[in-house]
Amino acid sequence: MEKYIEITKRIIAIGGGELKTKETLEIDRYIAGLAREHAGEKRPYGLFIGTASHDSMPYFNSFRKTYTSVFDIKADVALTVYGEMDLEKIKGKFEKADFIYVGGGDTLYMLKRWKEFGLLDLIRDAYERGVIICGLSAGAICWFEDIYTDSELVEREGLYSMQKGLGWLKGTISPHYNERVADFDEIMTKMPVGSCAYGIENLAALEFVNGELTKSISCGGNAYLIENRANELHKKII
Repeated sequence: MEKYIEITKRIIAIGGGELKTKETLEIDRYIAGLAREHAGEKRPYGLFIGTASHDSMPYFNSFRKTYTSVFDIKADVALTVYGEMDLEKIKGKFEKADFIYVGGGDTLYMLKRWKEFGLLDLIRDAYERGVIICGLSAGAICWFEDIYTDSELVEREGLYSMQKGLGWLKGTISPHYNERVADFDEIMTKMPVGSCAYGIENLAALEFVNGELTKSISCGGNAYLIENRANELHKKII
């Protein structure tokens, strides 16, 4: 009789911070530790997806300088915006990945491009196989049902609004909560009584395992559970 092995599906959502200046280093250290566990005896392999920043190579270089130079993880990149790589080549990278890191930028553009290119299916398959999924800002919020974001694809670029995410995780979320607290709280007061949301500040992260919140990680910021109770907001640090 075959032994059943339960797959752990994990998403780490980072509210914000600069990889380049290693602001999120303690969160990155936690991710690197999980990657080593996932890799077992081989060298861990991390795959960076920078679609939201239109495949910014300086962004990938910051990822590599942190995860390779500091944590000795093999860093690679999936490029989907300008036709540098075909889907089969990228699929091979996904098959080697111990974790996937989704960078920040334009969330709605990223999701649209993933669907057009076929990358979303690869990410979903990796998640279902137990590959660690993590990301910052756009890469943190896209997994949720309702996301507070701006995008070049909406009518008024630079203005934040509620949009639909992938729905892999339940709930509403805002990244950079320390920067957007007033506007996001105002939106929350207008939502139905009983509505809840996550507000993740820069330098903070939340970990979800099999769809459930399991812990917060901080290197200076906080994450909050925000609840509308009779149009009065109640906040709890997670």
